[in-house]
Order: sequence, then structure tokens, then C-alpha cells
Amino acid sequence: MQTQYEFTMNGARLIADLSGAIYWPDQDMLIVADLHFEKASAFAARGVALPPYDTAATLQRLAAAFQTYQPTRFVSLGDAFHDDEWPTRMSPRDRDALAKLAASVDTVWVTGNHDPTPPLGLAGEAFAVFRVVGDGALVMRHEPLARDDGFEPGELAGHLHPCAKLRQRGRSLRLRCFVHDGGRAILPAFGALTGSLNIRDAAFDGLLNGAAYEAIMLGTARLAVVEPKRLLPDRPR
Repeated sequence: MQTQYEFTMNGARLIADLSGAIYWPDQDMLIVADLHFEKASAFAARGVALPPYDTAATLQRLAAAFQTYQPTRFVSLGDAFHDDEWPTRMSPRDRDALAKLAASVDTVWVTGNHDPTPPLGLAGEAFAVFRVVGDGALVMRHEPLARDDGFEPGELAGHLHPCAKLRQRGRSLRLRCFVHDGGRAILPAFGALTGSLNIRDAAFDGLLNGAAYEAIMLGTARLAVVEPKRLLPDRPR
């Protein structure tokens, strides 16, 4: 049962994991996007009642990925927190668990549109853009750049919460996914309470290299690599 998929981007060998994380073996680095800690409590503060368990569930998934790969480096590609008021709402237990994970490795917090300031009180450094240079150079940012607006090969990004849709055996499947074209990869949202956007949506126009990309769909127990010609939009364009 396939729970990992290896691909190469800008010379870097990367492993897409069923959890929604990427592992970069040569850098011993675990990379995730869009954790959105304390999203439910942010909604609750605005009068929208949601079960307050998303942070604990996301932390459990993240801890499992740490256990699987035992990384020495960790990068969050932005929107780790749903807003900058998260410290006032996160439970002491969850705060302690997150602090221990961040302090156990070299941690990088890429800032996002939901969390534009560094997370106070947590180990690690914060960057708007984080670059790893040398063989297999990668550039990590929250929001992917259009190819005519400063795009650099080797970009890892999040922000769009990609998913893919197809029909299989008479039924429709719509699942979170990685999407990459060899020059750029966009990661799925890692958080337990996050929506998703179909990669056939107009928001992805100009980000991928024509039809020369792969969608790596994340099922319950395995992942599947799907060619673009099999993918469906949510609605006709």
C-alpha cells in the first residue's frame, strides 16, 4: 500500500507523504503547509460554534510525521496559525506540545497571510521567504508566485489548499493533493480544519507548466498519482 511518493524538483529528491507533509532526505527536513492552528477557536470568537479539537488533531498528525521521519529540520510554509491572537486561545496542553516539537529540531516559520508575524514564545526563526541553496536548491514561501511575477524554479508553497477530483468506478472522489510540475510544488493544507481548492480552478492558472504536472491525491490509507487528463473541475468553466 503506497503511503509515500518520491519525485524530483529542481534537482532535489523529495518524498510526498500520506500525511500531507514533504520530507527532503538530503536536508533531513520535514515540510508542511497551512496548519491553521486555532481556526475553530477563531470562528467561535466570532459566534460560529465549531468543535474546539482541530489544534489537538493537527498536532497529533504532525507528531506522527515527526516520529516517522525523525527530522533534524522543520519548515512550516505559512499559515501555521489562523491568526495572530492564537496564544490567547490555545490550551496550555497544546501550547506545550507545540513548543516541544518546535524546540526538538531546527524550526523555520515562513510567515503567511493569516500569521504575518513570527510566533512569539516558540523556538525557531521566521522568514517571509526561506531559501536552501546549493545542489537541489529550493525556495520556500507561503503563496506561490505566477511565472511572470518573480517565480523561481524549485518553489515550494502552500496557501491554495489544493485538492483534485476524478471519477473512478462510477463515483466521484475529491481529495487533498500535492501538485507539482518539476519546477514547483504546492502542498495540501496540513491542518485538520481546512477547506480545499480544486487544482482545475482558475486560481491555479499560470502556476503549473501546462498539462505537464502530477497530482498526488491523499486517500484514507494510501496515496495515488493521477495524470491531469483524468482530473475534473468542480464546475464547468
